[in-house]
Amino acid sequence: MDRRELLKTIALLTGGVVIGGEVFLTGCKTGAKADAGFSAAHITLLDEIGETIIPATNTPGAKAAMVGEFMKVMVTDCYTEKEQQAFMNGISALEEACRKIHSKGFMDCSPEQRHELLVSLEKEAKAFNQRKDEAEKVKREAAEAAKKEFTGEPPHYYTLMKQLTLWGFFTSKTGMTETLRHIPVPGKYDGSYPYVKGDKAWAE
Repeated sequence: MDRRELLKTIALLTGGVVIGGEVFLTGCKTGAKADAGFSAAHITLLDEIGETIIPATNTPGAKAAMVGEFMKVMVTDCYTEKEQQAFMNGISALEEACRKIHSKGFMDCSPEQRHELLVSLEKEAKAFNQRKDEAEKVKREAAEAAKKEFTGEPPHYYTLMKQLTLWGFFTSKTGMTETLRHIPVPGKYDGSYPYVKGDKAWAE
């Protein structure tokens, strides 16, 4: 699976275009803030959020792939200033939502409590993104008709975090070689290659 195909898959899984994807693929920076405001505590928190999304089983989870550090790099290099602000505000919003549900911060919650929180945020994000898309539909269609680029508001912060978790994990050495089956160079195509139930997907 190449990077473009991975981004398409993540977009399908999260219900929207992967923010910063095109910027990343072209190797350019957005010209936004060089320092989006990440702290060591933010990285640790994002690692744990990622681990809740992709927990370790018989293979390593998101924390082993250092998705927190990946998020920092992507938000800093590939997000616009508005998207950076939405992401950083989202960290605070997630902690606030956690305290509202569990009366304590995310880092102090059990794995079950963390999972419960993220399930609620997944539902909240889906509703938020649907409302956003409906509100922007007319402007988006007008821009397309005029062959102009349309830039809407950023999606829900949890959508951004989930996108970056999946992206960071499945492009990491850990995700590519220990979760997926890795071929370092392309091999020949075999349309009749036998499938064994439980086999891992292939990575290239």
